[in-house]
Amino acid sequence: MPFARVVIRRGETREYRQAILDNLYEAMVETFNVPEDDKFMVIDEYDPENFVFSKTYMNIARSDKFVIIQLTVSNTRTIEQKKALYVRIVERLNQQPGIRPEDIFINLVEVNKENWSFGHGLAQYAL
Repeated sequence: MPFARVVIRRGETREYRQAILDNLYEAMVETFNVPEDDKFMVIDEYDPENFVFSKTYMNIARSDKFVIIQLTVSNTRTIEQKKALYVRIVERLNQQPGIRPEDIFINLVEVNKENWSFGHGLAQYAL
């Protein structure tokens, strides 16, 4: 059950934003054992003065098309699955909507399974 938060600079088209969400979701389905219909995603847009990032950290040349992807996930995946997810996200977003690999920043936040409630005030994953 990933919860995806995407951060971009304000001003992109609806189609661009939708392509990010669609391809991010498909990458999670392909590599991260995310079931169909398990889709909880938001995009936050910021004006340039409120979207601050290093253009050169770790010798990576970032542009104003920089995208931050933060996924809150259950702590059930292997390192290999995480690496495969990162690669597939970058591949898919590079293909559509055309984001450069240098401009894709991914952060996983892992939580215990009991830290989710999908509705009704229940902890559906709690054992």
